[in-house]
Amino acid sequence: MVHTIYDIARVANVSKSTVSRVLNNQSNISEEARERVLKAIEELNYQPSKLARALSSGFDAIMVVSRSAKTTANNPFFSEIIHRISSNAEEENFDVIIQTSRNSKDELEKCITKIKEKMIKGIIMLSSPANENFFKQLDVFNIPIVVIGKVEGEYTNIFSVDTNNYQDSYDLTKFLIEQGHREIACLHSPLDYHVSIDRLEGYKDCLKDYGLPLRKEWIINSGYTVNTAHDSATDLLLSSQRPTAVFATDDLKVMGLYKSALENGISIPNDISIVGYSNPNVSAFLSPSLTRIEIPVKKLGDAGTKLLFDKIKVNKASNGPKIVPTEMIIQNSVVKVMEKD
Repeated sequence: MVHTIYDIARVANVSKSTVSRVLNNQSNISEEARERVLKAIEELNYQPSKLARALSSGFDAIMVVSRSAKTTANNPFFSEIIHRISSNAEEENFDVIIQTSRNSKDELEKCITKIKEKMIKGIIMLSSPANENFFKQLDVFNIPIVVIGKVEGEYTNIFSVDTNNYQDSYDLTKFLIEQGHREIACLHSPLDYHVSIDRLEGYKDCLKDYGLPLRKEWIINSGYTVNTAHDSATDLLLSSQRPTAVFATDDLKVMGLYKSALENGISIPNDISIVGYSNPNVSAFLSPSLTRIEIPVKKLGDAGTKLLFDKIKVNKASNGPKIVPTEMIIQNSVVKVMEKD
């Protein structure tokens, strides 16, 4: 038999409102009445309704805001980090709401609706848009929002967990230069998000610092999908002026390069050297193994959820960005180029 607060009130010989105050841990109640209510709860083995509690105090839920499907399809980062966040939320007895949207306006409206209806206690965003107007409009609602990515503006309730994408890209490009490469191309994503901008800027600045030219035809916007990445890779690898090396800014670009090289009989690393970003679930299947920055998906998910729950529970998290360290893994996808006499 499922008991209600009316049953508790009857057994404890108190009013329904008194039971409600005990369940919500309010102080305006005598110790004697509190003891009777608690004893009745134990006798009846009462399990409070999550829905009923939520109607007054809000749901114990967080929302994970992902990008639209057209920008995340076949990208393993998003599915893996959602799984990690969901696992951590379950340990905290929080439900997870996954939100996607058609565009930024739709995304903002959905976020505001769920905040106003008390459906969520906090938000995790899986990417950081370069246009931060989105953050400005959400900051006023006094709900903690953790962004997996860089946040440039100053906000009260917006917090960042990120890797140093600029420095990692600089270091990958520097490694190619140290191996003798002077003709280095870059396959990158559209510059709608901070991560794409930072990875491209790291590559560009490294070339500039070493006195190497930036060739527009070798800096290629390769879209968000495997197909567009493959098409860009094919155009580059079959061009009359093929570079000696390519820096790929994410898994999809890496896979596009490997697939195109195999299809066209181009040897990695003898004909083309490749470095890039990847995660273990992809890089484990690449041959030859990729010289890469390993994306710490689990650590990002753990750091993001810890930061969010710290803010939800005791508001103790710091306002500064948290940078998750990365590691460059040197493998077999790069060959040393001997200097010409």
